[in-house]
Order: sequence, then C-alpha cells, then structure tokens
Amino acid sequence: MSGRESRPGTDARPERGSHDERVTEIRIHAPDAEQVWVVIDGVDRPLTPIGPIWRGSVPDGTRYGIRADGDPARRFDRGRVLIDPHATAVWFDAAHDRELARPGRRPPAGASALAVATHWPARHPARPTTRPLVVYEAHVRGLTMGRDRADRGTFVAAVDELDRLADLGVSVLELLPVHAFDPDEANYWGYMPVVFGAIHGPYGSSEVAAADELAALTAAAHERDIEVWLDVVFNHTTEEDEHGPLYNLRGLADGDYYVLHADGSYLNDAGTGNTIDARSPAAQELIMEALDRLADLGIDGFRFDLAGVLARDPVFVRRIGDWAFARGVRVVAEPWDLAQYLLGRAFPDPRWMQWNDRFRDDMRGFLRGEPGLVAAVMRRLEGSPDLFDEPMRSVNFLTAHDGFTMYDLVAYEHKHNEANGWDNIDGTDHHRSWNGGWEGDDGVPESVIDIRRRQMRNAMCLLLLSHGVPMFVAGDEFARTQHGNNNPYNQDNETSWIDWTRRDDFLAHEAFVGRLVAFRAAHPIVSCEPAWWGDRVEWFGVSGPPDTSGSSRTLAWHLPGLYVMANMWWEPLDFEIQVPGRWRCSIDTTEPTGFVEPSESATAGPTVRVQGRSIIVLVPDD
Repeated sequence: MSGRESRPGTDARPERGSHDERVTEIRIHAPDAEQVWVVIDGVDRPLTPIGPIWRGSVPDGTRYGIRADGDPARRFDRGRVLIDPHATAVWFDAAHDRELARPGRRPPAGASALAVATHWPARHPARPTTRPLVVYEAHVRGLTMGRDRADRGTFVAAVDELDRLADLGVSVLELLPVHAFDPDEANYWGYMPVVFGAIHGPYGSSEVAAADELAALTAAAHERDIEVWLDVVFNHTTEEDEHGPLYNLRGLADGDYYVLHADGSYLNDAGTGNTIDARSPAAQELIMEALDRLADLGIDGFRFDLAGVLARDPVFVRRIGDWAFARGVRVVAEPWDLAQYLLGRAFPDPRWMQWNDRFRDDMRGFLRGEPGLVAAVMRRLEGSPDLFDEPMRSVNFLTAHDGFTMYDLVAYEHKHNEANGWDNIDGTDHHRSWNGGWEGDDGVPESVIDIRRRQMRNAMCLLLLSHGVPMFVAGDEFARTQHGNNNPYNQDNETSWIDWTRRDDFLAHEAFVGRLVAFRAAHPIVSCEPAWWGDRVEWFGVSGPPDTSGSSRTLAWHLPGLYVMANMWWEPLDFEIQVPGRWRCSIDTTEPTGFVEPSESATAGPTVRVQGRSIIVLVPDD
C-alpha cells in the first residue's frame, strides 16, 4: 500500500489525555517502515501503524524524536533519532552540534535536534492593507542586529521598526524564510529548512514562543496598515543529497518526498542537493499543512522560493491558488528553478503574482546607460503586458536578498565574495551595474559619491513610477552596503546586518524615497490601477515619438497628472514638452533632495533641459 491518498501530519490542536493533560497527536508517514517509535528522554515508545501512517501522542511541552526501522537500502537507520517533519517547534542543541563537528567524531545514536510538542497559537485573520502595495524585503535577524538592544535579531525587536516603515510608506513587510533550520547550518538567509511548519526558534524568545511572537509582529503590522508576507521554501530541504545530513524525510519516506533518479540518487533542480516531489500527495499535504499553520498566524502573503519546482504539478499550483483565495492571502511565485523558466503566462496559475526578473535586468541596463533598451523599458514601465494578463501581477524589483544592494549596484561592477569561502566563484556575474567610475568606497572621490546618490534616486524613480508592485530591500532607502558581496548567504555578521550608523549619511535619500512613495500613492494610475494604461499613456522621445533605435538611451512618457523625462545619456539634452498645458517640475534627480518645492519651481517652458543620467518629473501647474 503506497499510502499516497492519506493525510499525514501532526494535529496541532491539543487533545485531552486520560489525566486531563494536553497532548499532541503524532502521525508519521512512513509506508515502508517495519517499525516506528517516538523517543522521549531516550526511551523508545512504539507508534501504531494504521495503513501507511504511524500514530501516537506526546504531552505538550515534551521534547521528542522519531526512530524508524526498515530496509537500509531505503535509508532507514534504526540508530538515528529524526525530527518529526510535522513538528510545531524544533529544539537544537547548538553545543552538541559543535561537539559533533569536531574532526574525527562520528555522530552518536542520539540526536542534537528534537521536536517540541506544543499547541499552535489561536487563528489570526489576514488583513489586507488599504494602501498601494510597496514591498520591503527584510531578514528578521538582519533588521535589528545593528541595534543596541538585548533582544535584537528577533520578532519582538522587529516590532519597533514598524513605525518607521509605516512613515516611509511601506505597506508590505516581506520576511526571508522563518522555517525552522539548524542554527549551525551555514545559511544565514534560512533557505535550508528542516521543518516547513515550525518557526525558527532563535527568532523568538524560545522555540515554543517563536510562533506566538511572529503572530504578535503580524498583529502589530496590521495595526499600522502593513501586511506581512513570508518567503517560503517548499522546493528542497537541508538534507541535501544522498551524502547529506539525515534529519527526517530521508529516513522516513525518501521516495515519497523527494524526486529520485532510477538509481536512487537525487534530482537537483533546486541547486541544493535535492528537490521536493511536488507531484507526491505526501509532499503536497506537508506543504499545505505548513501553509495553513503560517496563515493562522495572520500572515497576509507567501512568496514561494523556486516555485518552478511546485509547477511540476500544475494542478497543485492551482490548488494553492484556490487555497489562497479561500484564506484571503496573496501568493507570489519566483517562477523558475534550475531546469525551467516560467515567468509570465507560462506559470500555470494566472492568479499568482510573480517576481519579474525581466524588469530587474532591463531597468538595470537602462539605468547604467546601455543602448537599445527603450522599447523594453516601455514594456516594464507599463507592467510588462508582454508577460502578464494584469499589471499588478508583476512584482517589480531592482534588488533582492541575493545580488547587489541598491548602493552596491551603483558602487561596484564586480562581485567581492571572497569572505564566503568559495574563492569568489559563487554568486552571479550578471550584474548590469555601474560604479560611477570608481570600484568600491576606498578613497572614492566626492564627485563619484554625488553621481552614485543621483543614480540611486534614478533607480528609485524607475522602480516606483512603474506600473505593478514595487519591491526593494531593507536598507536600500539609506544606501545599505554589503561591500560588493552579492551572495552573503552565509554571512551572519555586519556584512548582512543593517548598519544603522550609515543612515546618518543618507538621511536625504531616505526622505526622498518616502516622498517618492507618497508621490506614487497620489497617482493611482501608477500605484494601484488594475487595468493596463492603454491609450492613457503617451510615449515620447526628446522630440517627437520615442526613439527605440539601437543607440537610444532616452524616454519620456505622459500619464494623467505627470510627465516624465528620463535621460540615461551622459550629456544634457533639451526635451520638448509635447503635451499642452502648464507644467512645473516636481522631481529632479540632480537635486540633492530629489524634489523641487512648489515655491521654487517655475512654470516649465516649451523645452526642459534634462541633465545627463537624470530624471525629471513634471506635474500640472494649477
């Protein structure tokens, strides 16, 4: 019996035992096991098989493990204590892990990580923001590790950042993965999950408090009209390949959770050693259980890492879409993996939003002055109608956790990843960045700093004046730098943490970003219009129609209420104003503040000089 029709999992709702104690039901999917035990304080207690599911219970608050015995060829190891893949909390013995890592030491039969039986918090509803979506991607730990407080790096500390984000105009706080992962795993970002449906204990005051404290963070965000999204990783686990660590799925039902080749080796379409089998009912139910739990914390949206893996089963992707609609949450795809690229209409469910890396690449190229991109930039500005059926399905970004920060995008042309330990071969070489004529910050002339500040203002204009949903990375608003490291996945230190002292040097840029977000919100045709611009947008060149030739680096466009002129050439150009009416300058990225106050802005003449590498935005002069 395969057991693929069954629903494995841990019922997080406590039951009453014979002594009126709260207990958690254990259900382990291990159809090929000969025996499965729950281990408490070193004592094995047999679970009862009912079809492919092994059942039992443990008192709430108990640390427990799982042992499974069967054919060693199927990776069963009777001596190995495993973590319940449906656990609600996970405890890691960091000191024990370090001891196991000593040279020459062989892992003993015991485990350095155990599940913790605990009830899940009461259900909190999602609450969509009333403001236009502006996404702020942040790492729970990195957001506050630069603060001087005892609880830095936690959900509790993150609550105190919400007022600043609300003032900035952010309406979505998107957190990098919060799944339980091994604290000793060299993946600061959290993309190596051990249990999908448990919260990483170190982000809370304890492993059993973490879920409650994430729910409290979400509730506090809702009070400020901010949604909380989670980056979720359901395409692989930290178990890597057949030579990797054994935590749970490999030792329970290897072939039901992972895609295996005929020889038993692992398919590696996620680039981490294994790939979750999205066609398997057991894997699907594990994922849906985790989504339900996380949504119960009040989470408003989910960004699916390497969602192309899940799209191996289009029906499952649509099932997630149905679930999201029923729960009132948003779903966002990173619509690719190592084997396939599904951006836009190729993704099997049009209801999903998608990370748009075409926006990133085309806009980065235009920003640094590459020729021949004007036609592509027009499509990206309009929400990518060549890719999507609705503009607000496109999540537009220039920066994300992997890759350069906004400042590094204008300060480095080469990656500097030596600290990662891979001789600088890790991370992408496809930057499309420009350093202003000086690599990095050592001895950089003030004139180069000035052009970098202008380029950051240009970048934010291109991002926030485009149709679709904009996203930027925590700290981009005040020029956070990773010193050219474009892949700091294992840098749990000042490289990845926000340096709050840097904010003092870039307060003007933060103020500009806040005003630009408000400017965007004041123009609904840009910020939240669900329909395409159609004939409401007019495209122009310096004079006459837009120049889409191979040498062009300029574009102007008019929408009701604004007229934008972008000159990514390095010399000034005189743009003709080709829409009748009285106009005045509102934004000029050559200005240190980026904005021109109404009292200082005269009515524009028939032409406007736009300096090299700059953007000017006109508004009606009423």
